[in-house]
Amino acid sequence: MKLRERVLSAAFGAGWALVCRLPESWGRALFRFGADIAWRRQGHGVQVLEGNLVRVLRTEAAGSGPADIDGKELRTLSRAVLRSYARYYLETFRLQIIPDARITGGMHVNQENLDLTLEHLKNGRGVIYALPHMGDFEQAGRWVILVGAGSFTTVAERLEPESVFERWVKFREGLGMEVLPTTGGPHPFGVLAQRLRAGKLVCIVADRDLSDTGVEVDFFDEKALLPAGPAALAVQTGAALMPVTCWFVGEDEWGAHIYDEIPVPAGGDRKQKVAAMTQQMATVFEEGIREHLEDWHMLQKLFVADLDPERLAKSRGRNGNGSGNGVPPVIPGDNSKKSAEP
Repeated sequence: MKLRERVLSAAFGAGWALVCRLPESWGRALFRFGADIAWRRQGHGVQVLEGNLVRVLRTEAAGSGPADIDGKELRTLSRAVLRSYARYYLETFRLQIIPDARITGGMHVNQENLDLTLEHLKNGRGVIYALPHMGDFEQAGRWVILVGAGSFTTVAERLEPESVFERWVKFREGLGMEVLPTTGGPHPFGVLAQRLRAGKLVCIVADRDLSDTGVEVDFFDEKALLPAGPAALAVQTGAALMPVTCWFVGEDEWGAHIYDEIPVPAGGDRKQKVAAMTQQMATVFEEGIREHLEDWHMLQKLFVADLDPERLAKSRGRNGNGSGNGVPPVIPGDNSKKSAEP
């Protein structure tokens, strides 16, 4: 391990331990201060964030051009997002010491679709929760385990240094999650399909494509690449694809909305079905993001106009039709016709 990676790993571990020892009010003040510093510096991540926020604000302004976006409004909003993002990290670091009663008692959710989720799982039908980068989805994960899911499987992007990634994995496993790395292990899609066929819950953060098989969708009146995985898993296994959005409520509570299932279309081939379902997922994400824009932590590029041309060409070339409507490979022995019906 390089010196820089050793220093980063040691600092990360020490910071994680320190946050759990500090009074919560001190931690909130410290993380908010750090968020404000990052916002004032206006580094690359903040610039990308503001570019993403402009797309949403344009649609809210009924089609007005970028010159009509109020710069002060944009900067105020991006500051709120940075503070929300800092709160996500603070609560994630402290989640191991937050009482379970507070996690369950402080969550506001539409109960009917939570009950439907638990009914599907009880009856042996897998469920896919597809989420955007919103609110505290680590807390939401712990919450859904506590209220009856028991456990779930998710996918995590491999971080550097490896020791930091391993700490994240160990932390999430300690909360009851099964974590699959995007690289360096079994193909995540195959494992996820197996879990869904066994009637388990799978949670996937799905508002940014990390592969070369992304689906090109209309997203806030522009083209964006979203992962094909959630829809492809639903088509292949018969699991229920239910988008979820999360946000913060006040200083110490949370909100989540579990949307209705996105059904598999009756017509079309596998690729067409995946494309149609991913577009529906994008439309649902739009609704949730608009309602809680300050809690959308998208500091990475996802709109086609912002993506690296070489990566975009690679994605379109692999998919073979220039539209980006790719899907992960079929897993041998997996057949949606054999899956349990609702």
